[in-house]
Amino acid sequence: MFKHEKQLLREVKVERPNPQYATLMQEQIGGANGELKAALQYLSQSFRVEDQTIKDLFLDIGSEELSHMEMVAQTINLLNGHDINYENVGVGEIQSHVLAGLAPVLINASGAPWTADYVTVTGDLVADLLSNIASEQRAKVVYEYLYRQIKDKYVRETIDFLLNREEAHNALFREALNKVKDTGSNKDFGITEDSRLYFDLSTPGKYFDAPNPTAPSFENPRK
Repeated sequence: MFKHEKQLLREVKVERPNPQYATLMQEQIGGANGELKAALQYLSQSFRVEDQTIKDLFLDIGSEELSHMEMVAQTINLLNGHDINYENVGVGEIQSHVLAGLAPVLINASGAPWTADYVTVTGDLVADLLSNIASEQRAKVVYEYLYRQIKDKYVRETIDFLLNREEAHNALFREALNKVKDTGSNKDFGITEDSRLYFDLSTPGKYFDAPNPTAPSFENPRK
């Protein structure tokens, strides 16, 4: 069961309309590393998880990602203003001006539609958690690029908040990985000689020794 609370997770404001920047923000609505992708990935992964702790984590973070999407959509609304005029968008998608009446539809910054191909679900907790850690890192990178391209102090405050929440999710997924690191696809990981070979095919020069692989582990970021 899901419940919608009418207030946003955090207040969203802008200093002034900026339709061109609104097209950039579309990336976090319908892009490969956006909020919808994250929400549906974590929710979809949760459906077959038996460990209630991990299941709740996926559901909780997936639900929060939907609230992030709501914040991004409201930011786009405020940046677009009220005047439908595709000429205000020098580059990027113009669909919101000619097809959607300025609605923040499910497209990326170039106008390509969102696709479920962005979502990774393997049924293996280790693989899914590693994918989620990478997803959060990629989302942070997109927000960092967006932050650099706007001077609006209120938009920057929103992006800063979202960046820090993605880092929180990243840390939680790393902790979860530590709990399940010896299960699933990590069971009996790296036990043969083949797993301890390094093929030095970039000669001259050797920069890495033969590996001694172990199950991936991340230090608890709160310690």
